[in-house]
Amino acid sequence: MGAVAATAFTFPAILRGQTTTSAIQRKALDMEIKRVGTQASMKGPADWFTGTARIDPLFQANAPARAAGASVTFEPGARTAWHTHPLGQTLIVTSGCGWAQREGGPIEEIRPGDVVWFPPGEKHWHGAAPTTAMTHIAIQEALEGKVVEWMDKVTDAQYKK
Repeated sequence: MGAVAATAFTFPAILRGQTTTSAIQRKALDMEIKRVGTQASMKGPADWFTGTARIDPLFQANAPARAAGASVTFEPGARTAWHTHPLGQTLIVTSGCGWAQREGGPIEEIRPGDVVWFPPGEKHWHGAAPTTAMTHIAIQEALEGKVVEWMDKVTDAQYKK
């Protein structure tokens, strides 16, 4: 077995601990910790939700990043209105039992540990099952400052299908 030449493996500068970020840029990008309880919860607006939902902000996008996230808790039967996201949306179910549906597709049951991804522009809704609350973490990216386009509410007939 011969020695491997050092030039056979070239790692990007970031993996070698080298960057070209100036001290001023590094200061602007220092680690940030959002302590629990420091960001106010809000009730899900009636224009966006049917039933009772609570939104707990987790993180906002810090440029150059575009991703933001929130924990959303839906009481039994509560749900979002139909909506789309310009760069898609990821849901991570953390508790309870919920439902999610894309336009034209079946209602899918979602449970803790499930990860749901809606592609960019896909019309969809999500929320709690009729008799069980559900909480998920929602992550989406902004495109030209916009993360979501809200549409019509999901009717009771659509929800109970």
